Amino acid sequence: MPEIRHPEVMSVGTDEVVVTFHTEGDERVTTRVGDREVTTTGPHHLAHVTGLAPGTEVTVEVEGAPASDDPHFPTSVRTLVPPPGRLLARLATVNDVHFGETVCGRIHTVPDEELGVAIPRPDEPPYPQTMNRAAIAEIAAWDPDVVLVKGDLTCEGTEAEYRDFLEAYGTLGDRMHHVRGNHDAMVDPTMALNGAPFAVERDGVSFVMLDTVRPGTEFGRITAEQLDWLDAYAASVSHAVLVFGHHNMWDLDAEERSASYFGVACDDADAFGAVVQRRENIVGYFAGHTHRHRVRRSAKARNVPFVEVGATKDYPGVWAEYRIHEGGFTQVSHRIGSPAAMDWTERTRFLYAGMYREYSLGPLEHRSFTEVY
Repeated sequence: MPEIRHPEVMSVGTDEVVVTFHTEGDERVTTRVGDREVTTTGPHHLAHVTGLAPGTEVTVEVEGAPASDDPHFPTSVRTLVPPPGRLLARLATVNDVHFGETVCGRIHTVPDEELGVAIPRPDEPPYPQTMNRAAIAEIAAWDPDVVLVKGDLTCEGTEAEYRDFLEAYGTLGDRMHHVRGNHDAMVDPTMALNGAPFAVERDGVSFVMLDTVRPGTEFGRITAEQLDWLDAYAASVSHAVLVFGHHNMWDLDAEERSASYFGVACDDADAFGAVVQRRENIVGYFAGHTHRHRVRRSAKARNVPFVEVGATKDYPGVWAEYRIHEGGFTQVSHRIGSPAAMDWTERTRFLYAGMYREYSLGPLEHRSFTEVY
């Protein structure tokens, strides 16, 4: 019986569950979810079990995996319940794609040997190409109505890196839209500005993209002009508005303030929350930047989800799927499943002195959930 390494329930949809794990070689392993089963061949296994009933508790078992109290590999999960109403649009997002990056996990203020950085093998292509081209292929196969890229398109903010991003994601056509992240404006304050704020409208739903960058720094902001624009835009439409940007929001319920917060500045986040509180058709904010999966809510912003999604470029290596209905939406964060992508994300699983897995993966209910409004 092969040794099963790092089994994880990566995602849960309305009719599907994805379990990932690894074996030493090309062993065949059967994964059972409820009364369905899938057999995969190693070393990198992505068991995509479909045909499940929505809103149903199902058992999860990987052949040869011992019993465990690991919360990322539960013995059972519940499939999502679809939101009410007609399906309006299908959306895919990525963030933190970092074209041009050559050393993964580097923090310039900390020696590499303390963090355990990862670099590609000499015979491998650059890992941003490996991860992003695999993500693009999966997104293209799913064929969403809209694709949004939520910043950190580049590593150093060079024109060449930005061209590489546009060349790769441009293959998705006019449905692809992007905003910049902090990495993109470290040198040129106008790099990848791309006209934000703007709205992408589909039948009965709007996707608004904000520029949250404070050029030359890693910190975030939302200008008063953008907030006024968002307030007026949300007031002008009667349907749901989903808002996207690169930086995560400050915790609106935090007792202490910070003058140098990594995400959107405290005062700006409070002002954004006030707009959300006032405009009941704003139903969520979706960010990258932190390379983690996390959902925060506050009564100061009608308890709508403020969502952070893990990075595309390294572990767990994801893109996010959204199905927007008249009465809500589902989010499902997909681990990129090509063998080369899974090999790279397995090698970056334990970055940052071994803490990256717990930090970046987050709870299953922050990766896969249904929001009803």
